[in-house]
Amino acid sequence: MNNKVLIKLYVPNIDKDYDIWIPINKRIYNVINLLIKVINEFNGDYYKPIKMPNLYDRLTAKQYDVNLTVKEANIKNGSELILI
Repeated sequence: MNNKVLIKLYVPNIDKDYDIWIPINKRIYNVINLLIKVINEFNGDYYKPIKMPNLYDRLTAKQYDVNLTVKEANIKNGSELILI
């Protein structure tokens, strides 16, 4: 079984889309921190959120509980997420 899933991430603050592999066994709050680092690698440290952003399902607008793991949150390959 693969331990990562490929998501489509949209970041409205910088109007960018990314295809990113995320680990399924990490908690959402850890994944958010990883996503911030990856976004900054692609954009030269341009993305500087004032507070911890939240992760949402792009289709349902449901906010993910930061204490769940990616697997528990039912995030799968191809899931479309928003980081706000």
